[in-house]
Amino acid sequence: MSLSKLRGRPLKRQLQLSEAQKGELEEIIKQRKNRALMFRARIILKCDSGLSNSKVAAAVRTTPFTVGFWRNRFIQNGGVSALWDEPRPGAPRKIGDEKVEAVIKATLESKPKAATHWSTRMMAKQLGLSQSAVSRIWRAFGLKPHRSQTFQFSKDPYFIEKVRDIVGLYMSPPTNALVLCVDEKSQIQALDRTQPGLPLKKGRCGTMTHDYKRNGTATLFAALNVSDGTVISMCDDRHRHQEWLQFLRVIDQVTAEGKQLYLIADNYATHKHAKVRR
Repeated sequence: MSLSKLRGRPLKRQLQLSEAQKGELEEIIKQRKNRALMFRARIILKCDSGLSNSKVAAAVRTTPFTVGFWRNRFIQNGGVSALWDEPRPGAPRKIGDEKVEAVIKATLESKPKAATHWSTRMMAKQLGLSQSAVSRIWRAFGLKPHRSQTFQFSKDPYFIEKVRDIVGLYMSPPTNALVLCVDEKSQIQALDRTQPGLPLKKGRCGTMTHDYKRNGTATLFAALNVSDGTVISMCDDRHRHQEWLQFLRVIDQVTAEGKQLYLIADNYATHKHAKVRR
């Protein structure tokens, strides 16, 4: 019989992680959503390196008892799911499935009078529930009546082919070629303060006047190199086809010679001018 058993101390249970389990634990730590779960995942990853409970406890700043508890629970329950909190008992649910179904059905299939969408308070008044109960039901089923998204159908018969061409350029650019995503941002306000402010110093933040003066607007032309993230830029007062041509010449000057240039732009009229095409 071993000396540790004679003294009445349990042996440390060996823990070995598979590559899949290591990936799950590292993903939990990377997501940074649940601090308690991240802490337990770090404990298990340290235990996998063969350290004792005391050394793991010192590394993650906890007690050996806590390390041993999660080590044993992980081994006994067989996986990452053992690190999640167990369901806690609570008061029985007072809202039945029929009420929950009524809330979901009313949310999806009806609209309130004189309003664009349901609010939790209007829905609660309509169905005789509390505002917090409606809010919990909506959160549980991912319902957000106050939000909407826009969409658009393309009438271009060659839309799919064009998308494949553009995505193909982004994902796999041709050899000895440079793919640039180009566009302009117009109507940028060129503002200046009416008086110079004071700089930042110890015990005091920087200052600026509350009012400003306008110096017109500017247009930023930019070309993003999708391979390394660098940007070629130019500022000008206007954004006609003349300025667009000037920006294209800037791109031609600063890019390496002997490379094919693929420029991806939108259908703005300036980009399709006859002189630009030539």
